[in-house]
Amino acid sequence: MKAPQTPQTFGFLVKDVSRLSVANFERHAEELGLTLTQCKVLAHLHRNEGVSQIRLAELTETDPMTLVRILDRMEEQGWIERRAHETDRRARKLFLRRAAVPIVNRIWEFADRARSEALAGLSAKERDKLMSLLERVHANLVEIVGSKRKEAA
Repeated sequence: MKAPQTPQTFGFLVKDVSRLSVANFERHAEELGLTLTQCKVLAHLHRNEGVSQIRLAELTETDPMTLVRILDRMEEQGWIERRAHETDRRARKLFLRRAAVPIVNRIWEFADRARSEALAGLSAKERDKLMSLLERVHANLVEIVGSKRKEAA
């Protein structure tokens, strides 16, 4: 008798697709010797120059202490610059330096390549439909989780 296959439930499938997608991206990022978290920090900083360290930690879902160590290394490498906040002496604003631009460009290339590999075999119409469906599921979950948080407060 054949062993029953593990059923692919929605949550398990989404989680596994996410895990494999991250692993595929990291495979490309290894070329630069960067981790996913380092790539996320540079990519978010590229899109949000002048952001505070606290906000960058939120955007990248990185523990603030871990982020400080990452930023320290990036500052030593000449990739980022910390500047004083105009109104808050305790806060620092973050900016990319020119030396980081080629690295950020490579990160975007890796992201494009990893996405293309993951979506290989899907037509443009199928890709659009997949994204549309995932956006609807995302909106449903944001509404549910948000309303549950409000109820708990």
